Amino acid sequence: MNIDEALREAMAVEGAVGVSLVDYDSGMTLGQQGGNALLDLEAAGAGNTEVIRAKLRTIASLQLDDTIEDILITLQRQYHIIRPLPEAKGSRLFLYLVLDRTRANLALARHHLRRVDQALIV
Repeated sequence: MNIDEALREAMAVEGAVGVSLVDYDSGMTLGQQGGNALLDLEAAGAGNTEVIRAKLRTIASLQLDDTIEDILITLQRQYHIIRPLPEAKGSRLFLYLVLDRTRANLALARHHLRRVDQALIV
């Protein structure tokens, strides 16, 4: 599935507010769906590149032989899921999904995003 199809599929998750595909080397958004006046997906994507970079530095400094499956940020009204794509897919990219906590099932959303990740061809 291409980027646009993957983003549409991610937005099919119950409670999805917005989703983007971000390059975490540059912080640039490669595609996005959803969002609103209170959710600037480009700014959020750029900011979350720092979250991934910090976690990767921590993993390296601890000499862990492991990778990030996803990062969950829980806010009072939203869930933010950051899911890095395997580097084998080309570049260093992540899917960023924002969910409304009152409508979302977190376990199903994570499962759905994993399926999108596996089907995405960049």
